[in-house]
Amino acid sequence: MHLDATTRARLALCSTLIASLLACASEPGAGESGSSDGGSSSAADSGSGDTGTGDPEVLVGSFQLQLSEPDDGGGTTTMIGKVYDGPTPATLVWEVASEAGDCRLSKPRVPFCSTPCGGSAACVEDEVCQAYPTARSAGVVTVTGVATGDGADQFTMMPIAENYQPTVALAYPAFAEGDAIGLSAEGDETAPFEIAGVGIAQLQLDGDAFPLDAASDLVLTWNAAQAGAVSSVHVKLDISHHGGTKGMIECDVDDLGTVTIPASLVGELLDLGVAGFPTVIVTRSTVGSTTISAGRIDLVVASTIERTVTVAGVTSCTEDAECPDGQTCQSDLTCK
Repeated sequence: MHLDATTRARLALCSTLIASLLACASEPGAGESGSSDGGSSSAADSGSGDTGTGDPEVLVGSFQLQLSEPDDGGGTTTMIGKVYDGPTPATLVWEVASEAGDCRLSKPRVPFCSTPCGGSAACVEDEVCQAYPTARSAGVVTVTGVATGDGADQFTMMPIAENYQPTVALAYPAFAEGDAIGLSAEGDETAPFEIAGVGIAQLQLDGDAFPLDAASDLVLTWNAAQAGAVSSVHVKLDISHHGGTKGMIECDVDDLGTVTIPASLVGELLDLGVAGFPTVIVTRSTVGSTTISAGRIDLVVASTIERTVTVAGVTSCTEDAECPDGQTCQSDLTCK
């Protein structure tokens, strides 16, 4: 599956917003979407001052329904969501340097603004500042098709500091692959809206650690989706994030159970540098969407697994005692 530049940008924006949601869920204030991935539905904009249909390319909100990988204590189902009055600024510009098959190597560029943007905005392109958005209440949100721990098949969420999380325990798994999932917001500071989603199966990635070698392809395999499933798989290989990321490889593929990252891209990534504790992250997801006046809101149903990547000659550490004799733990979490 080869994604065009617009779709890649939408996926990057979605990932950025989801990361923001996870980072600030307890703080106050602060795949291709549509029918091909999880279905979509639009809602009439009739909320408080929120009228008209926004740009579907501008991501302003996301609700993530996540299956965690089972461990000795079993798996969990979690949900988190937030809606803003505008897009969240991205302070890194990712530029594609190389492509091979379904995968691409991107390098980060830090925009420069000679006039500081101040605390209320970020530099998103050279000499371009973009304001940080404000979180907005969408009123009571009802989620259907998701099982709770007490056997119900729906639950509601109230905004707490404009963050949405269930106040009831969710079953694991709380849905089956292909199940219809619905999200409906009654509206408040935003217009009412509805989003249709589709359930997925828990991702199961084969292997616990993956050696990275410039001379070899990196092959990842997992439990493929059932026939007719609409889920897709995103792979992110970032081996320098603990030392100030130098680049990453991303792949977007159909959920058929395997992806091959060509040695040519692996070699280019290794040449950019390796920091401690490199990992590969694999995510299975479906995405449903709708728009309000500010832009697009996504319902992401996902299962994510992160695994260790090993590189010959690189020893990861958090303290000197973890390093070989004569070496110390560096700021990039490697022994030297």
